[in-house]
Amino acid sequence: MPKVLSSTLLLTVLLAIGLFFFLRAASKDRTTVVDIFSPRPPIEVLDGITLWLEERGWMRDGGDLDKRLLSFRGSVSSSRALAVLLSFYATIGAACIGLVFVQLYPMMGWWPLLLACLGPIAGFFYQKKANRTEIVELRLVSPAESNKSALRVRAHRDELIAMELELAKSLDLASDGALLSSPV
Repeated sequence: MPKVLSSTLLLTVLLAIGLFFFLRAASKDRTTVVDIFSPRPPIEVLDGITLWLEERGWMRDGGDLDKRLLSFRGSVSSSRALAVLLSFYATIGAACIGLVFVQLYPMMGWWPLLLACLGPIAGFFYQKKANRTEIVELRLVSPAESNKSALRVRAHRDELIAMELELAKSLDLASDGALLSSPV
């Protein structure tokens, strides 16, 4: 096997591995727990967060009075644009692998190019994994009769960032700020 073709095959296989891990990361669960504090009373903070979540389409899923827990449920859908992009990249990558096989094994004819037909499977896989039901849990950590609020919120990372950006001023919310400063 010529060195040029073997290095091309190696790079193409690395491209396929990178696409696989990108696909896995795109559909990964990013649930995080954050402690949020406010100088306002707990009832006011919980009402504000509850109203904000319901405006964003979250449905109340009940709670547990003994554990001082409120739970919300919502559906998260996949991005069609990302599904198309992943399908496109997978199709191009599979076609590249097919071209390398055509060059390495000319006796196979053009049959390896049919690997490009497997490309749309990447978009289907992403849509299947990314469409799921998410849960937001609010747990009151501070005493209910306290003048200050301390909440432990368990939710998807993006939802926590949106909450911190949109509600920080109106409800005087504060956290350690790690969500906004951490890399993706």
